[in-house]
Amino acid sequence: MKPLEIILEKWQSLDSRVRLWCGYALIVLLAAAVGWSALSVRVQALEKKRAARETVLKELLPLKISYQSARQSSDQLSGRMATLRPDDSPAKIIEDIGIKGKSIKIIPLKGEERSGFTEDAADIRIDGLTLNEATNLLYRLEKGSRPLIIKKCNLRVRFEDPSRCDLSLILALLKPVPGQVKP
Repeated sequence: MKPLEIILEKWQSLDSRVRLWCGYALIVLLAAAVGWSALSVRVQALEKKRAARETVLKELLPLKISYQSARQSSDQLSGRMATLRPDDSPAKIIEDIGIKGKSIKIIPLKGEERSGFTEDAADIRIDGLTLNEATNLLYRLEKGSRPLIIKKCNLRVRFEDPSRCDLSLILALLKPVPGQVKP
């Protein structure tokens, strides 16, 4: 005898009430299996979605950091541009810092025009500075409240007095283009 025939024979030999309860149990088991497979498919779809989002997040985190640093430098430049007065020039900023040396020679240069900015450039030569004064001057220019660019800097130690040096630099002050509408 085949196993299927044996199962069918035993099934028919059961009482009708027992067969009914076995049928209900079989329906519940089948419904549980269908529900389990549906949940399994849903869980797998959610796991794929989570993995995809983690990948996107890993790609976006470095972009977020670079965006924040770019925004910080942009805000810093905007703050420096806000402190700019119409009569500011590289010569005036050097005079405001107060580090003189033995002599100062300032030659105005033609500045470049960039998108949204113009450069007010000058070739500045300061003779007879100490190394500490030169360092302080460069620090104040770089960290000051005005939007300055040090395009070229040359520091030469004097032959006759090694404690003194000559500083020559090309300094550009960024100014907004006249007539540009501020947001």
